[in-house]
Amino acid sequence: MPHTARFTLDPAFTVGPVDPRLFGSFVEHLGRCVHTGIYEPGHPTADEAGLRTDVLGLVRELGTTAIRYPGGNFVSGYKWEDGVGPADERPRRLDLAWRSTETNRFGLSEYIGFLRKVGPQAEPMMAVNLGTRGVAEALELQEYANHPAGTELSERRIAHGDEQPFGIRLWCLGNEMDGPWQTGHKTAEEYGRLAAETARAMRQMDPAVELVACGSSSRGMDTFAAWEATVLSETYDLVDHVSLHAYYEEVDGDRDSFLASAVDMEAFIEAVVATCDHVGARLKSSKRISLSFDEWNVWYQRRSAEEAATAPLDWPEAPRLLEDSYSVTDAVVLGSLLVALLRHADRVSIACLAQLVNVIAPIMTEPGGPAWRQTTFFPFAQAARHGRGQVLDVRPDSPTYATKEHGEVPLLHATAVRAPDGTVAVFAVNRSQTEPLPLEITLHALELSRVVEHSALADEDPDARNTLADPERVGPHRATGTRLTDGVLSTVLEPLSWNVIRLA
Repeated sequence: MPHTARFTLDPAFTVGPVDPRLFGSFVEHLGRCVHTGIYEPGHPTADEAGLRTDVLGLVRELGTTAIRYPGGNFVSGYKWEDGVGPADERPRRLDLAWRSTETNRFGLSEYIGFLRKVGPQAEPMMAVNLGTRGVAEALELQEYANHPAGTELSERRIAHGDEQPFGIRLWCLGNEMDGPWQTGHKTAEEYGRLAAETARAMRQMDPAVELVACGSSSRGMDTFAAWEATVLSETYDLVDHVSLHAYYEEVDGDRDSFLASAVDMEAFIEAVVATCDHVGARLKSSKRISLSFDEWNVWYQRRSAEEAATAPLDWPEAPRLLEDSYSVTDAVVLGSLLVALLRHADRVSIACLAQLVNVIAPIMTEPGGPAWRQTTFFPFAQAARHGRGQVLDVRPDSPTYATKEHGEVPLLHATAVRAPDGTVAVFAVNRSQTEPLPLEITLHALELSRVVEHSALADEDPDARNTLADPERVGPHRATGTRLTDGVLSTVLEPLSWNVIRLA
């Protein structure tokens, strides 16, 4: 058994408050995320709007907040007007991003209706097309969505059946415009000017809008950091957030490196923070840009690329794309990525798990059939439920292990959140594939007296997963032996495990 990992929690030492939007998600017109995912008229559980109520129930259980829409790569060729008005009169379009046919049966009104049924915590996060379109179209969408009445566009919305404005406050200024794969790809200079012009115009209509500028599509982009510096030089005083996107996968059986993926995520966050603050210093601005990590997940991109290379080019409707089946190992990595986001809650104010249903998602469905929780559902739902409050500063003393990609890495990855009522949730990952990890937490300053719960996600088979045939194969279980004595918590974390320890 490795040496004991240790850390101390003290309410005097904090990172910052958790913005509820850290537990956001993402709905794109990609594969079956929308069609036969959240929306399937004729399904046995469908409501009058065609929304699957079994999926709605799981989305509420997941606890997701801000939901980004409609893309993603999809948005860079999207005409928002195609998704409003009578559904049976909407045009069918070719979607270049995913080589599919989009029926537009689900559009802006349906998206807002979906959010309202999810609940008041579900905030719209709308992306505008800055690939094939620009300032005028963004303003028209903003006016249609948000202006109360009395103009052609607002009256058009009312005529379409939505008397009340949608009240969208959070807007993404395009998507991944640094990527050569993006329809309408631009240089940093081109995008920075367009984003600034769009932001300035949208603020003329509504000074209270909250705007996200496109950052790098990944830390591995050749233009990384230079892109952010150039874009923010144009937009610093006009936007509130800059975006980050990152996906992780196990490559060539190197599971040790995969389990340490959050090392890369944390380095990515810290590099973008440094770039933002450098631009702010150069501009002599007291404003602080926050981060919108509005695409993140485990995604087996190499497998997806192989599938795409052999897929027929017949422009199908809602094809099965990117439907990764997630293992216990994937869930532990996803939990570690959540820990990374929480550890940077002072700067990461928005994060969107990409995506919500079917497409690299925590929720899966079968057309005409059931919906079920993937393994990755559980860490997200637990963090969204218990990770509300003030993030405490956690600095573990942990045994380490060697990885090919990240060098020496701590076996323990952990954070803790103190709720307003004084209770504390500790989120901890043991990255060892084979060994349990003893853990001691000193809590003297927190006035905690009992362990409410210790939940663990681990399995003798690290490749176990939930499937259509066996949808409840994997789930969290109660861990035993966790004790709180004289202000010190002691426990043992199972090998390759995600843990939630709640204290009161």
